[in-house]
Amino acid sequence: MNTIKSTLLAIAVAAGTIGSAHADTRTDTFEVRIRIVESCTISATDIDFDEVTRGTAATASGTLTVNCSAGTPYDITLNGGANPDGSTITTTSRRMANGSVYVPYGLYSDGARTSVWGNDAASDVSGTGTGGDVDHPVYAAVTAAATNVARNDYVDTVTATITY
Repeated sequence: MNTIKSTLLAIAVAAGTIGSAHADTRTDTFEVRIRIVESCTISATDIDFDEVTRGTAATASGTLTVNCSAGTPYDITLNGGANPDGSTITTTSRRMANGSVYVPYGLYSDGARTSVWGNDAASDVSGTGTGGDVDHPVYAAVTAAATNVARNDYVDTVTATITY
């Protein structure tokens, strides 16, 4: 009987020792972050009046394609081009050039060509991003008097800027 008691006691002690075996633990914390930003891109197609008979008015158009994250407000401005006639953008202050000969033209935000598209809040084009492409037509016009110049190719480079 003593042997059984001793064996049971040994088992109980062993079980208690095993049960109370303890591993140390350590903890730490970490943060999970995200920064949500607004994003916009802009791309442009060239505007080509093609061949115009000297002394003839002409119109043409191109497109600015904007892609802004949904809900992002934006403004698009057009500078005066590489050959501006003065610092104020008017219907004829932008000029295509060949050397020192110029062909004045206008850029507009409407098909009637009455709203000059400029480089300030009074003459920019505004919108709100959809998360997809949004096309903004750019309408161009040149007067008959403006094309009364020597036969040649004339060009200007305009910068479109999107602010969001």
